[in-house]
Amino acid sequence: MNDFLNCLNCGKKLGTKAQEGHNICAECVMKLDFKTQEINQEQVDIPLQQILDFFISDVNCVFHKDPAAHTLVEVLTSYPGIKAVLLHRISHFFHKLGMPFVPRYIANIARELTAIEIHPGAEIGSEFFIDHGAGVVIGETAIIGNNVTIYAGVVLGGTSLNQVKRHPTIGNDVVIGSGAKVLGPITVGDNVRIGANSVVINDVPAGSVVVGVPGRIVSREGEKIKKIDLRHGDLPDPLSITISKLEERIREMESKLNIKPSKGDEYIEIYYGEQGGGI
Repeated sequence: MNDFLNCLNCGKKLGTKAQEGHNICAECVMKLDFKTQEINQEQVDIPLQQILDFFISDVNCVFHKDPAAHTLVEVLTSYPGIKAVLLHRISHFFHKLGMPFVPRYIANIARELTAIEIHPGAEIGSEFFIDHGAGVVIGETAIIGNNVTIYAGVVLGGTSLNQVKRHPTIGNDVVIGSGAKVLGPITVGDNVRIGANSVVINDVPAGSVVVGVPGRIVSREGEKIKKIDLRHGDLPDPLSITISKLEERIREMESKLNIKPSKGDEYIEIYYGEQGGGI
């Protein structure tokens, strides 16, 4: 059995401490070489213009998605989601250039300022809005489409230690409710709503609604999710619907068998209606 592992960066053999998780050699940890001569002007100009374009779309979408937003100054100074996303755009720019240390340092500053943690490697589209945002975590290989809204406590997490695609891919026009966890290299299609505190570990087809732990897909018949749809709490509850139908079936069987409920028996009324939920 080989007691040595190789450095993930340079391939140099490491000692037995590597077995404890130290899988990068000290030389690579301290090395801050950055070859600017390999960068052409186009690699700089296009991403910089994208940062400006994304910034405009990110700020504009706040006024459409948050009724509490009143002025531009208020949004720029008081919205942690805007600060975190802007700093991420900058850290992602340096990350794509291959600059060491700096992208992660900017990401760490953003986390300290906003309580939102976005890895510099994450790819995020336009009109991205993080509402409130405390506790939001977005992993390195996450890919997020356009017009996506997420709330406080959302995690786009990985489920592997390998250097592969290990975080979710989120489509366009998606809303992810407070506290939801989307884990692994899964794909969430366009026009999807994920309910608050749901845990999603499998692919979600376009136009679906997901609720529960683990996440269950509940289709919304004939209704396409609107471009701006913040109803992350107004979701069907398949569990309450199932229990209510079982209770209804039991009452029907008792009636056919002429079984009268004993005195003192109490029923729990579950009102599910169109959207589900409520006891």
